[in-house]
Amino acid sequence: MQQSKHYLAAFLAFFIWGFFSLGLKPISYVNSFDILFYRISFAAVFILLFMGLFQYKLIKKDFQTFTKLSSEYRRKTIFLTLIGAVFLGLNWFLFIFVVNKINVQSASFAYLICPIITAFLANIILKEDLKKHQWMAICISFTGCVIYFFTNSSHLLYAVIIAASYSFYLISQRSNIFLEKFTILAIQILLIFFVILPYFLIKGFYIPKYVSFYAYATVIALLFTLVPLYLNLFALKGAKASTVGIMLYINPIITLIIAVYYYKEAVNVFQIASYLLILCSIVIYNKDYIIRKQPPIIKDLQ
Repeated sequence: MQQSKHYLAAFLAFFIWGFFSLGLKPISYVNSFDILFYRISFAAVFILLFMGLFQYKLIKKDFQTFTKLSSEYRRKTIFLTLIGAVFLGLNWFLFIFVVNKINVQSASFAYLICPIITAFLANIILKEDLKKHQWMAICISFTGCVIYFFTNSSHLLYAVIIAASYSFYLISQRSNIFLEKFTILAIQILLIFFVILPYFLIKGFYIPKYVSFYAYATVIALLFTLVPLYLNLFALKGAKASTVGIMLYINPIITLIIAVYYYKEAVNVFQIASYLLILCSIVIYNKDYIIRKQPPIIKDLQ
């Protein structure tokens, strides 16, 4: 039952993210970097208010935990938190740019290939074992991605960087185990904010005139940033990074449906076939969990 909560958290995180374009497209008249700034700023304000009002004891506990760590583990925690912020910030900016300036399908394709990268990295870096049926699922997914690539090969570089940045974020945070995930998330959001702040101090702040922009920025900061990120980090506490990564497929499937039926973007039979293959791969990869066999034991990374 306890592990079911982690699987459900991962599912909900990527399910919510699948609808992200609905929050981005209406404000596409604003520069992508400006949208990123407001997303980070609003998220930083909300998370600081929440932690100051409701998580004071957690902050105190994590500070005590950090001071008691050996110098080696303190350096590891600092490094993983910093590198996670870098990967997260890069991923956010490119995703906003691709959705608003290229098309929604290209963003969908980025998260189509992300689970494949994540599963391989988890196997290589974290030494997470993959069973035969999971390798078969990855091969099926790869086949689906190849088919999709040949039908829409434009902007592949953006898709690969988006996918790789989030894959490395997942892998790095799976090993960031000494502090509570919500504390880590708060630190990373603040780090991204302070990194991009000098740019806007030099360039100048763009202040949107429409009230609706701030409403969308609030929804993006809360519903499409803090909630799914926390669910994602919570999932990594009890589920393999490779398993969480494979659930990323939920995101592009929903994104594609929205792109086709809501934004009326063209899609052909080969693209549909690629997504059907990926749906099959999700079922095969998570076969043990679906039929409720004994779930894989999470290795102790400490």
